[in-house]
Amino acid sequence: MTASYNMSFRLRQATTILTKGFFQITHNSFALIGLAVLFVVMALVARPELRELGESKLYSVLQERQQESVGMVSDPVANDRATATDPKALPKQQAAVAYWLSKKYRVAPEPIGALVAEAYSVGAQVKIEPTLILAVMAIESRFNPFAQSHVGAQGLMQVMTKIHSDKYEDFGGQYAAFDPLANLRVGVKVLKDCIRMA
Repeated sequence: MTASYNMSFRLRQATTILTKGFFQITHNSFALIGLAVLFVVMALVARPELRELGESKLYSVLQERQQESVGMVSDPVANDRATATDPKALPKQQAAVAYWLSKKYRVAPEPIGALVAEAYSVGAQVKIEPTLILAVMAIESRFNPFAQSHVGAQGLMQVMTKIHSDKYEDFGGQYAAFDPLANLRVGVKVLKDCIRMA
């Protein structure tokens, strides 16, 4: 046996030992990872509060990362706060009113649809013609929920917020004047009071 043969034999033997050791270590590592995953799943099934805690933490981390990349915070519940109703989902008469007002006042039909539906609902409760409520909104604010007059009347129905601040208490305070539905409801109360006093 020559020295070169001896050297190549030892090199092959060392390579074989290293390869077997590598596969054994990775095989054991994957088995260990599998066991760890199994224990985590069992813990999450046995204790749902851990899963909920993990989900909320993961959600907040992902939201922070998105905020950093986009530069603004997303608001997944914004759709719930939007004052909008598809006019196609309204009764035929209400849908016709919503589409007509939308074209006349150049406002999207969805917010007008929500206002029309609310005017019909509130009008039926307090026995005021819903078209009168809609006419007040059209004349007073042209369906601009952020309108304010020079004397301080605010919102769709141009309610004098300082005078009628007590009526906004049920809606969270005077800034509810700029919430279209809250302003509509308070405006209808004021309108009903005016009709009764006349």
